Amino acid sequence: MAKIYLASPFFDAEQVTRIEKIEQALAQNPTVTSYFSPRKYKLQGDYQEFTKPWAQAIYRVDMEHLMAADAVLAIVDFVDDQVDSGTAYEIGAAVQMKKPVIVFQEKTATVNLMISESLQAYLKDPAAVAEYDFEKLPRSEYEGPRI
Repeated sequence: MAKIYLASPFFDAEQVTRIEKIEQALAQNPTVTSYFSPRKYKLQGDYQEFTKPWAQAIYRVDMEHLMAADAVLAIVDFVDDQVDSGTAYEIGAAVQMKKPVIVFQEKTATVNLMISESLQAYLKDPAAVAEYDFEKLPRSEYEGPRI
């Protein structure tokens, strides 16, 4: 069974609702041992949000979990055809670590070719995430337009 790193923006209510659906889908998936969602992580210690020490601690924790993951599930819905910069960074880091990247996109938007050409699978529905085999990692390509 697989450990998953969930990369996603969670800056507004729409994004939080989307990530909650994916967290539920991962919890239901029998091929997933565990998942790390940065949204749910509560930093230990006395950190003031948005300060340098806070940012360093968040970065360290996220990278440790990314390195420990077997695969990355990245939600690329953000604003129009744009991907959240943090999510894009996590996708690139995963590719460099030779970890499979499964992309989830609920909205209809163009996907950047750097993401479309590096992904292992492209999923559009939370039910597909709940059923995806994170052990065998079947391939499914993005078929839409690229930028």
